[in-house]
Amino acid sequence: MKKVLCILLTAVICVSMIAGCAQTKNSSSNNSTALSKLEFNRTDGTEVYFTQDITSEGLMRVYQALGADPAGRVAVKLSTGEPPNSNYLRPELIKDLVQHLQGTIVECNTAYGGRRGSSEFHLQVAKDHGFTDIAEVDIMDSEDEIAIPVIGGEVLEENIVGSHFTNYDYYVVLSHFKGHQMAGYGGAIKNISIGIASRSGKIWIHSGGTKRTGGIYGDQNSFLKSMAEAGKSVSDSLDGRILYVNVMNRLSIDCDCNGYPAEPDMHDVGILASFDPVALDQACVDIVADTPDGESLMKRITSLNGLLTLEHAAAIGLGSREYKLVSIDG
Repeated sequence: MKKVLCILLTAVICVSMIAGCAQTKNSSSNNSTALSKLEFNRTDGTEVYFTQDITSEGLMRVYQALGADPAGRVAVKLSTGEPPNSNYLRPELIKDLVQHLQGTIVECNTAYGGRRGSSEFHLQVAKDHGFTDIAEVDIMDSEDEIAIPVIGGEVLEENIVGSHFTNYDYYVVLSHFKGHQMAGYGGAIKNISIGIASRSGKIWIHSGGTKRTGGIYGDQNSFLKSMAEAGKSVSDSLDGRILYVNVMNRLSIDCDCNGYPAEPDMHDVGILASFDPVALDQACVDIVADTPDGESLMKRITSLNGLLTLEHAAAIGLGSREYKLVSIDG
């Protein structure tokens, strides 16, 4: 029988009800609730660092806990967020980390249309949302796309990414963890698969490697496995020159690609970081599953078989579902 470690977290964690202010430096100051006896089902394996402090200072501390030393040109992969009111990570939260890294914010165009379906409009959204005020923004498929191999995949043999992918020496993957209306949830794995895929590459993943044009709908399980395989191709290509941070706030059941997301009914939790995207996403899912007000989000994840992405990612060697949660809050 596997031992189950019960980690006592006695914490004050805020619930912000205003989207525009939810990710500022004061995001942990009001409407608090206490979590205690939060049980995690994974107690061994990759270290996942955790802080309840959802501020720019907290983000810097959890990044520094990894002891990483990115060299060369650093890309910060995030979602610029679909207008008018999605829950993307606000520039005031991430500015200090991005500028500490001297990083370039990178994105790729969407396949579903919207305001980010072309490079010109996507850059305007990045400007409107304040990202160009804190760093250079690069739409990686603005010029072309390239194929990178998928090793050990079941569905895909190659992944199609923006051609600027190879312009960077190190990737810091900064993800807003939340639900997703197609994948069940969005976190680190989705950010390095769908997020780094070019416009046609996104269709390729959604369709389970059957097409590169047309709609984004296809067989659900093939899509979920394709995300894991595309993520592995990115990880393999970077050969360790990548790290992952998930921010657990504004925990809507809907993705940041939705400009009109459902209002969160789960409290803000904190920021987690790891070198393993599977361990990181698994830790976030476990927190949702083990938290009383996470019922709606967990229902969204399981209703779309979202855990298959984690299962397949571990099976093909992207990472491990076993982890050790390490609080840096003292």
